[in-house]
Amino acid sequence: MTPAPRYRRRRSGRWIGVLLLFIVSALATAWWAWNLPNSQHISPEYRSVQHPIMTDGKWTQAQALGEGDGLQIPLDVGQKLMGDGILYEKSSDSIILTTESRVLHFKIGELDGTMNRKPFNLQFAAQSKDGTLYLPLAPLEQLFGIQAETDPSTGIVTLLMPDQAIQRAEIPKDSKKGAKLRQGPDKHEPIVADLAPGTALRLWGESEGWYRAQSASGDIGYVSPKDAVLLTVEKVPSAATEKSEPFVAWKAVGQRINLTWEAVYDVNPKPANIGKLAGVNVVSPTWFELVDGKGNIRSKADASYSQWYRDKGVQVWGLFGNGFEPERTHLALASYESRQRMIQQMLAYAKTFRLQGINLDFENVKTEDKDELVQFVRELTPLAHEQNLVVSIDVTPKSGSEYWSAFLDRARLGQSVDFMMLMAYDEHWATSPTAGSVSSLGWTEESVTRILEEDGVPARKLILGMPLYTRIWTEKPDGKGGVKVSSKTMSMPAVRDLLAKKKLTPTLSAEDGQHYVEFQDGDTTQKIWIEDERSLQARIELAKKYELAGVATWSRYFASPDIWEVMDHTLQSRP
Repeated sequence: MTPAPRYRRRRSGRWIGVLLLFIVSALATAWWAWNLPNSQHISPEYRSVQHPIMTDGKWTQAQALGEGDGLQIPLDVGQKLMGDGILYEKSSDSIILTTESRVLHFKIGELDGTMNRKPFNLQFAAQSKDGTLYLPLAPLEQLFGIQAETDPSTGIVTLLMPDQAIQRAEIPKDSKKGAKLRQGPDKHEPIVADLAPGTALRLWGESEGWYRAQSASGDIGYVSPKDAVLLTVEKVPSAATEKSEPFVAWKAVGQRINLTWEAVYDVNPKPANIGKLAGVNVVSPTWFELVDGKGNIRSKADASYSQWYRDKGVQVWGLFGNGFEPERTHLALASYESRQRMIQQMLAYAKTFRLQGINLDFENVKTEDKDELVQFVRELTPLAHEQNLVVSIDVTPKSGSEYWSAFLDRARLGQSVDFMMLMAYDEHWATSPTAGSVSSLGWTEESVTRILEEDGVPARKLILGMPLYTRIWTEKPDGKGGVKVSSKTMSMPAVRDLLAKKKLTPTLSAEDGQHYVEFQDGDTTQKIWIEDERSLQARIELAKKYELAGVATWSRYFASPDIWEVMDHTLQSRP
């Protein structure tokens, strides 16, 4: 018999070998083809518009209008660069630019504006086109130092910020083939531009081992580190912006601020009858109050009061409050016109009564007015500084209360004001359902650290507000197995008199950082967390621990006459 099966096996093995050879060859060809760099050139999407705008090595998805000195950029591009520095107010169809020292206001389509309330003429007007607002670049250069580079061949506009650090590189001059600027960080990505040897690049970062780069023509893409040589890091030169000497808010170098508020309800107290406030270097009388939604202000200022303290070397920072009235405040903050009315009145009052500062006390404000309050402060501060006025604002500890805490953007406010007073009270308010300290030490410290850490307010700007009052709490059985709680505000002398009258001996509550007393009065329990030397010294040491600018007290009326020397000694001693 012939060996047919053996013959068939040899033939099958030959075809398997051929098939394997074909597969290996195909895989090798595919690998070779896959390993080749992409040679396709593309025109990036941004080239479809005339003047695409680049920032930080990325297309903003927007384009500029005009040429040269008449270049204009979209409002939202400017706002992304400058944040709160650029505001569009729809109600008045106007633009407000604010810096540390300048407030520029102009309307869309108009060349006439004002710079710090003085006439200012623009060379080119802002305009609206196809639903987009465009701002002339010239005032942005003048105020913020924004610089624009426009490549004549591509039309690409690159916006740079003064002192912006940029890494530079170049394609080696001895490179034979130059390099490719690719759409993505991979050699298989299509080519955006061919880069000749010696081409200079700006590098804006790194992704997947490739440099994100921008060529001199403005094109953006990615270049392999093998094709680029790093040179150096350069800073964008500062533009010729209008600059003034930096404002120095507190000139008493080495001395911490010791402010006390003077609550003026009807008639100003006569300073000669107040007595010596040892160590107090700032008084803040509650003189000015917003009276309507148009921005009009009522004054209770007293020239003789101001003169008395100035003669003693004590600064007077007039307090301007909103009357704790949210609707009135909402209307007054809503427009540039009403904000300016408030500002101009306050500056006039400050000049008339020769104030050294303005203290803002806006409370019970709608959360929706958060941005408008920030804008008001941004518009006020530069103009106040022109009159050599310190600007401070009072803020509550952070909490979930909408009208008493959430409306305060402490981080943004801290960027504009000279000082921020943290009113570290009331931990337990007048109608609190439970008795407790007005300002326990632990709660006070937490309130301080949250603003420093969460909001980034510099310690040199933060002033710790401390209460000079306390409350006597009454706990009475409600007949249902519970307790009904009520309270009454007490001054420091009133508490001393009560302790002496009832021959009570307080105990020290280490947890609260203050003395505490409790006693029975009929069927009620009376509790007092006492404000005295111990509690104030503990809080002052807290202010020193965090290197705060100083302390403030509410209010002078509640203090014992001897407390001022104690506070002064503790506050001004080093460390």
